[in-house]
Parts: sequence; C-alpha cells; structure tokens
Amino acid sequence: MRQAWGGEVPFGLDVADARYHTYIIGKTGSGKTTLLRNLILQLVQQGHGVGLIDPHGDLAEDLLLHIPPARAEQTAYFRPGDLDHPIGLNLLSQTTPEDRHLVASGIVSAFKGLWHESWGPRLEYILHNAVAALAHCPNTTLLGINRLLTDPAYRRWVVNQVTDPFLCDFWENEYESWDTRFMREAIAPIQNKVGQLLLSPVIRNIIGQVSNKVSIPFVMNEGRIFIANLSKGEIGHDKSNLLGSLLITQFQLAAMARNRQLEHERRDFYLFVDEFQNFATESFTSILAEARKYRLNLTLSHQYIAQLSPTVRDAVFGNVGTLVAFRVGYADAEHLHGEFGHEFQPNQFVDLPRYQTLIRNQSADGGMHFQRTQLSPPIETHEGRRERLIKRCRERFATPRPEVEEKLTRWLKHNP
Repeated sequence: MRQAWGGEVPFGLDVADARYHTYIIGKTGSGKTTLLRNLILQLVQQGHGVGLIDPHGDLAEDLLLHIPPARAEQTAYFRPGDLDHPIGLNLLSQTTPEDRHLVASGIVSAFKGLWHESWGPRLEYILHNAVAALAHCPNTTLLGINRLLTDPAYRRWVVNQVTDPFLCDFWENEYESWDTRFMREAIAPIQNKVGQLLLSPVIRNIIGQVSNKVSIPFVMNEGRIFIANLSKGEIGHDKSNLLGSLLITQFQLAAMARNRQLEHERRDFYLFVDEFQNFATESFTSILAEARKYRLNLTLSHQYIAQLSPTVRDAVFGNVGTLVAFRVGYADAEHLHGEFGHEFQPNQFVDLPRYQTLIRNQSADGGMHFQRTQLSPPIETHEGRRERLIKRCRERFATPRPEVEEKLTRWLKHNP
C-alpha cells in the first residue's frame, strides 16, 4: 500500500505521476463520474487545490454534498444557471502588458470553437484586434466588443489608451478607412455570432461585471476549491461551451503567470474537465504541453475518441501520462490497444463490466505500469451541506442581478 491521490491503494497515482496529466475514456454509465468524484474528494480531503468544469452539472451538485466543513470556506461554486446571483467572469480584468496577446488569443479561440464551421480569417482578424484593444483599458469587459465596432466615440476612448502602435494603426487608419458598406459587411458576422451570444442575459450578467470576486490565480496559488456547474440543460449548449472555454483560458493564464515564481513555489493544482471535447479549442493543445511545468495537473474525461479533432487527439495521447479506460466501443478499443502497448487485447476494453477499468500509468521515472482495477464504492454523502455552501458562495462571490443590470444599463448610456 502507498499513499496515492486516489487514496490508499495497492497501485495508484502519486503527485509526481499526476503532473503528467490523466485521460479517462468510457461509455455513458461505465463509471467515469464515480471515478472523478472519488479522485476529486480524495484530493479535497488531503488539502489540495482542486477545480472542476462540469457541463452536465450532476457531478458538481453531488460534490457539494461532500465538501468537508473545514474546507467549505475555501470553496467557490460557479453556476450560471443561478440567474439571480451571477458571479462575474472578466478575462480583461487586471491584464498585464505581457498577458494581453495571450488573453486575446484565448478569448478568440473560445469563440472560434463554437463556430469553427463558419469562421473566417477576416472575422478572426477584427475580433482579435477588438479584444486586444479592450485589454488595454481599465474597467472594460467583453461587452465592449460590439460598441467598439459601432460607436465612434467609444472607439476613440479605447484607442486613446492603446499603447501598441500596430494595434493603434489598425483602428486609426485601416478600420477608419473602410467605407460604410464594407465596414457593415465586415463586422456583421461578429455582431451576428459574438454579439448575439454576449447579449443574452445569462452571459452578459456574468461577463459584463468589471471585477472578479473569484480570482483564479488566487484559487490556484492558495490551494482553494473551484466548482463550475455549466449545466447545458440550464443555460444551453453554446453558453456552456463558451463559459467553459473562457474558464480554461483563465486557468491557463494563471498557470503561465507562474513563470514569475521559482519552481519550488508553484503549488500543485488539479483541474478536472468532464466532457472536455466541448472546450478543446486551438489553445487547448498548448495547455497540455505546458501545464505540467507550472503544476497545473489536468484530468480530462469524455466518451469516445471520435469526439476529438486530430490535433487535440494527438496532443492528448502525446502528453498524458495516465490513461484510464472504462468500457468502450470496438473502434476505440483498437486505438487503445496500441496506446496501452498491446498489453490488453481490444475485446478486453469492449467487455469491461461497469466500474472496472484498465489503466496505463507512466510514472515520473519514465516506467510504464498496467493494471485492471475495480472502483471504490461511492463516498458517504452529507445532506444539508450543499445548501449551506451555495448560500455562502452567493454571499461572498455573487452580485444581485438587479445591481448588475443597473450597472450595465448605465454603462450602455454613458458617453466616454
């Protein structure tokens, strides 16, 4: 027996192994959620910093029943479906000159992931320049995108604060040189796609708040708990995917900001992303490649390999050290047969009973280990904790909806 981040088991994952990331695959009902819950709660009980991005909401809700009282004050619960208590999410808040390009790229990548089939280079060019310009300004949010494109007075106010000469040149010379018809055609896709999504009440009351009462860098560096319930049933597919992608971008930026810390000062943080293919934007591949050295340890879960683009698929299998396979279809079994070094036959992946897994673990010393294991039973629940924790998070992190909407109305009418 040895101490592992999944608990005391004959063979498990220690912290050093977890830094090489974990990939979990399996059909619906095979046991993935139970494994995620057990791993997260073991880490919580051991005092580690943990994050969860859950597009279904069931796991997030379930975890609230299990957070120990000693860690309740260290927990932030983000649920966009709680319409009367929106928690702000502003990626433009407190950006440094070094971060602006990464912030703009991450935000544009999140939008592109939603509409990649109808995305064009001109749309991306204008949108990137809009986000980059807004990142130079204090007290701005993504709601400023449409206003920047259509309001000359607001555009002058923004550009006057931009310090990048190439960005200034775009807005002062190139953009202003377009005739009315060309400009209308150029910005219409942004207004139709990005603008429509940002102006939905669910999204605008979250990303329209100037300040972030939940600081992702603080969560990571202080070993706190962050649970995001992005239930598609409550807020819709596109909104869930956008918010999840923006959150992952925030974790990426917070991790990369650790390059200013000495290596021994970087505290391990464990980020779990369920159905991660929904948030696997172009920038996701760089997170997989770079997160380890910044101690952002990823656990990614989904149902079948075909959900991933070839680029993301190659990044996953090229960077994760631990593969956990529940029952899969035969096409995935053939692929996993190779990833597991032919240690298990394809039919062994296909015929796995519920709650049984095949695991390939690459340890920190480079060795490969294989095992077949049965999941532990669900951890004991504690009814009553959830409502207390939700109430506490509303009081600490949320802003009442009427207050948010009143501020947004004033911003819309204000001439800079």
